[in-house]
Amino acid sequence: MATDDKPTVLEVKNLWVSYATDDGPLNTVRNVSMKIRRGEIYGLVGESGSGKTTLARALVRYLPRNGSITSGSISLAGTDLLALSPGELRKVWGARVTMVHQDPSKAINPSITVGEQIAEMARVHLGMSRAQARHKALEMLEKVQLPDPESVAGRYAHQLSGGMLQRILIATALTTNPQFLIMDEPTTALDVTTEAVILDLVRDLLREYQTAVLYITHNLGVVARICDRVGVMYAGEIMEEGSIQRVFTHKLHPYTLGLLGCVPRIDIDKRDITLHTIPGHIPRPDALPEGCIFGPRCTFNDNTCHQTRNPLMEVEPEHFTICGRWADVEKSIREDFAQEKAIKALDQKDAPLVLDARNIEKQFKLRRSGLSNLFSWKPEVVRAVDNVSIRVRKGATMGIVGESGCGKTTFARCIAGFEQATSGDIFLEGEALPYSIAKRSKSTLKKIQLVFQNPDASLNPQHPVGQSVGRPLALLGNVLQSEIDQCVRELFEAVNLPADYVNRLPHELSGGEKQRVAIARAFAADPELMILDEPISSLDVSVQASLMNMLAELQKVKGTAYLFISHDLAAVRHLSDWIAVVYLGRLWEIGSAEDVFTPPYHPYTEALLSAIPIPDPNIHQERIRLQGSVPSAVNIPSGCRFHTRCPRKIGPICENEEPPWQNVHRFHSICCHIPLEELTAMQVPVASETEEEQQ
Repeated sequence: MATDDKPTVLEVKNLWVSYATDDGPLNTVRNVSMKIRRGEIYGLVGESGSGKTTLARALVRYLPRNGSITSGSISLAGTDLLALSPGELRKVWGARVTMVHQDPSKAINPSITVGEQIAEMARVHLGMSRAQARHKALEMLEKVQLPDPESVAGRYAHQLSGGMLQRILIATALTTNPQFLIMDEPTTALDVTTEAVILDLVRDLLREYQTAVLYITHNLGVVARICDRVGVMYAGEIMEEGSIQRVFTHKLHPYTLGLLGCVPRIDIDKRDITLHTIPGHIPRPDALPEGCIFGPRCTFNDNTCHQTRNPLMEVEPEHFTICGRWADVEKSIREDFAQEKAIKALDQKDAPLVLDARNIEKQFKLRRSGLSNLFSWKPEVVRAVDNVSIRVRKGATMGIVGESGCGKTTFARCIAGFEQATSGDIFLEGEALPYSIAKRSKSTLKKIQLVFQNPDASLNPQHPVGQSVGRPLALLGNVLQSEIDQCVRELFEAVNLPADYVNRLPHELSGGEKQRVAIARAFAADPELMILDEPISSLDVSVQASLMNMLAELQKVKGTAYLFISHDLAAVRHLSDWIAVVYLGRLWEIGSAEDVFTPPYHPYTEALLSAIPIPDPNIHQERIRLQGSVPSAVNIPSGCRFHTRCPRKIGPICENEEPPWQNVHRFHSICCHIPLEELTAMQVPVASETEEEQQ
């Protein structure tokens, strides 16, 4: 039965949502209509502030006190949700409508075992006895493929990993076999490998349960992978809507084209293109422009766009857009926005060496308490970083990838001196560095700067951001006090921020703007090495693209070496000249970005690449999934420490012997027992076009 032939579960017509404020009502969602059929996954995408979550809350009447639906209708399988009393609505929540949140730790009660929480859903909404509800809970834990359901059911939230908690939240949501499920950024905080497994699980379960799903995300690759249809939302309105195939391959709105142009590609990098960015910001609900609300940011706008605001038009069967110039958009291709050969690469062989880290190890001793400490012969240690060697040259970027808990950040902190390495050597421009930051000279401190995932960690909330940027100049720079203000303004200009932002407090800036300030602060000391630890992972795709372009341009101008840590392999591919793959504290593959993304791969690299969500429904990816979590760094598996999860394991040699390093060629090495010829024969490129697209 085709999806189009299935009954409509959710039907929304001309929905308006307003928030009451001291300055009057704000219409944050305007004139939205949509249908979601049984068994269909409807993706909702757009930048932060587009109104996605507000719309989702309005659909199930779960708005805050000052929020209200002022116009329109919402029908759930024939039930008018706007006509239900609060008591009737509570019976709908949990039974017919459920939700999976971005952060499962906030949705799961920490004081009750996870099995009891699932069982409670069954008792309250399905009327089951305690024995029946417990059996149902175990059945659902088995459905989401958690090992040993009996054991997991008896655990509390703090005893489980993020991936396991997200599975439990999915199990809880599906316990009542709801008609409608809302998933709000359910995989954003997960590793790329865990995300891939969860997405496969979601797709399979929803096919089985035939639930209608609204899937909210800013990750266009995830939408292409699991959704059937997509709505592109901007400033409270739907800009374009249609099937995944039509919207991704025949874009009819400049905003859709812009969002897809922001996404880095795995086949080309910063030397080939400058990522497209969308200028400006989403307008406030009380300051909407005349005519098309996307007009001020649109590269296609003309005089008619500023005068007319179109309704959704069906240009193709089941493919809608509000853009009156859709024919011009359809003719445009993504490469129109790209500047070919944008960044000229330095000759890697001739560039001087900035960082030379040799055989770095970092161990943490576990503190025991009570009798366990008395009867322990030797203390247990966490081998967080184990014999890692990395070199970075001037003007080059070394990307470090791997799952959470693999030691990426610990290694970076050892280089920066925030953690004292247990052994190994760190050379910066040929000078041996002490392990401790307290023992390093002021000139050394200038040369290494960090940018964190959370920019708030670098900014004093009580001081203007200009003061935060000027502080390194005062402490580390050879800049006169009278010149600091001018230098700060120049730094703001370098990171594309208006000069008057220097007087703003951090809370007055968006996440992307705060990250730009953090980068300006790092560059204030004119460093030789910049350590970037997940600097873009929590940002919108449009902001990510802008920051990546800026980092590439600043590197070109200043020649700074980057150590770029991320679980986003597409971003790593775009920015990095070299890539190091880390698993359980060890290095497993290292080479140029192009080589690491071309067979032969290490089996772990292969799994990471297979998990990348690519925003193109015509791209085929090999499905290689890693089961289980990264083992404990206290009890590291024998032999090849990846053998417990390796999809290419060849036998006892993997379990008992350390794998050797093999040179693919001079600048590309892989640590694996499998001969390179065999790896090449069994592997395929990370992504390839489908037969339909090739024809």
